[in-house]
Amino acid sequence: MKRTLFGLTALGALFLGAIMMQQPDVSAAEDARLAAVKRQFVGHYELVSFINFPAEGGEVDNNYIGRIMYDGHDQMSAQGMPKDLPARAAQSSANVSGGFAYWGPVTWDIDQNKVTHHVEGSPTRGNWVGEDNVRYYEFTSDGLLKLSIRDASGRTTGTLTWRRIGS
Repeated sequence: MKRTLFGLTALGALFLGAIMMQQPDVSAAEDARLAAVKRQFVGHYELVSFINFPAEGGEVDNNYIGRIMYDGHDQMSAQGMPKDLPARAAQSSANVSGGFAYWGPVTWDIDQNKVTHHVEGSPTRGNWVGEDNVRYYEFTSDGLLKLSIRDASGRTTGTLTWRRIGS
């Protein structure tokens, strides 16, 4: 009996090929799902709210303003600051700081609704450089993007809610 690659006979290879052709192209479907999620993210957003959820319960509004941008090349940038930062700075001769600013490439885990910001640079949070900011995303029915932060046990500790700017 003549053998072919991997020890299969010619008839066995034909049978295996026929079975493989019947399998749906899962990777193409996953690629299409990922492409659709990426398209949904692309754009500029303004911060609607930044709420923390302390372990002891309740919620704390951080009273922030900000912007986040996702482009069509899997890159992002985000900036946010307390709304009262300019007023605090006006009352001090020292450099008043607060907020966040960072940028870097983005990856998605669409099965877990997770987007990861791989921080390449941050003038406000130098310790974030080289780290990953993992966010769990949700697009609401009213067009908002919610990015939630979870602790190691999976508890949501904060949610940033963003509204798309423009169309």
